[in-house]
Amino acid sequence: MRRFSSRLSSHPGPRLAPRLAPRLAPRLLLTAVASAAALAAVPAAAHADTGPTRVPPSPFGSLDGLMDPGTFGGIGDGFGNLGDGGDRLTVSVTDSGTSSDGTHELKCGPAGGTHTDPAAACDRLQELDHSGQDPFAPVPKGTACTMQYGGDATAHITGTWHGRPVDATYKLTNGCEISRWHRMIPVLPATAS
Repeated sequence: MRRFSSRLSSHPGPRLAPRLAPRLAPRLLLTAVASAAALAAVPAAAHADTGPTRVPPSPFGSLDGLMDPGTFGGIGDGFGNLGDGGDRLTVSVTDSGTSSDGTHELKCGPAGGTHTDPAAACDRLQELDHSGQDPFAPVPKGTACTMQYGGDATAHITGTWHGRPVDATYKLTNGCEISRWHRMIPVLPATAS
């Protein structure tokens, strides 16, 4: 402290009163320490965790139209599916507590099949696709999910969507999986639980 005080009194600028220098030195030191601490905290605050980051959706929509029925002389869609080239899914549901349990076919483009509401289901898949979401993507690894149980219902969707193979499983074992299931209603039934 004494060296700091003596520098103040020997500073070539305006002279401080000799009795003011000893009082001012601790305050200047405290101000310098507080300023350094504040500056050190700025980068940490600037890069603070702002919550979960959104992972860019997979580019499954980029395959749209590449394998239309006319691509190979009108025979199939290039993935072994013969016929009109529309999207075809098999939706199997168990233990939902509804009349929708069982296996149902869903065709989109045009909507049809044995699904309970094929038009609404196809519209929902298109809505998710247009919003940049992959309706069949699993919950990303490392996602923090609430520990809640939504029931015994399970679903399995297989087939082809926008020219790519689909093999997705849905369940209600935690908050993330429950949200994922709800996002797929009416492709999947609203469960009784």
